[in-house]
This record gives sequence, structure tokens and C-alpha cells, in this order.
Amino acid sequence: MDILSKEISDYNNSQTATDKTICELLAKEICTNLPEAQNKLWHGHPVWFLDGNPIVGFSKEKKGLRLMFWSGADFNEEGLEVRGKKFKDASKFYQSVNEINTEDLKRWLEKSRAIQWDYKNIVKRKGVLERLK
Repeated sequence: MDILSKEISDYNNSQTATDKTICELLAKEICTNLPEAQNKLWHGHPVWFLDGNPIVGFSKEKKGLRLMFWSGADFNEEGLEVRGKKFKDASKFYQSVNEINTEDLKRWLEKSRAIQWDYKNIVKRKGVLERLK
């Protein structure tokens, strides 16, 4: 596994036992499949970046542990729920570690590298997203 930041380890360790196992598995799979990505807490949640652009992250929400791909709407994956129209994000919610299909997750992570919208410069472009890859 690639190096996980102390901030993310602390975040994972602060979760309930059930959520901690979900967080740890997600972090392990993300680091393994995107070893070149930098990871840190961003807006209070674990996020992985490629060249400064947010790619994937997770957060605790009422519905469960939310895995989010910033450009996931363009992955054309049935297992991901597209949330909004303005941005290109898509998510999957987990209540148990047993719900995580690591083959699906690996495929989504590969797509997150290949399909990217430029969130890094969204403020500079006044909210307009441009496709990077």
C-alpha cells in the first residue's frame, strides 16, 4: 500500500468500528490502485489527488460512508449514483465492509485516472468545468 497520510489514518481511527473497517479498506484499495495519487484531509475528509486535481475521497454521511469520484458521472457505471447536474461527481454509499465489491472499486479507480474534469481550476474559471482526460 502506498503511504497513507497521518491525517487520514487519524480520520479512519476516529470512526465507529464498522465505519473504520470501511474507511480502512477503501483507503487501502485507493492507495494500491492509485499509488501516484497524493492523499490528505481536504474540507475535513480523506481525498486523493492527481496533479493537484481531486479524484476520489470518502466521508461519513447520514446514509452511510460515501465514496465519491469527482468525475464519476462520466464512468457510465450502474453501481455509482450521479448526484448533481452541474458537477460530474458520482457516489456509492456503504453501511458495511461486506458491501464493497473490490473488483468494481478497482475498475472505478482505473476510470478515475483515465476520465478527469479539472476541479483544481474551477474557481479560476468561475465554476466552469473543463475536461482534462
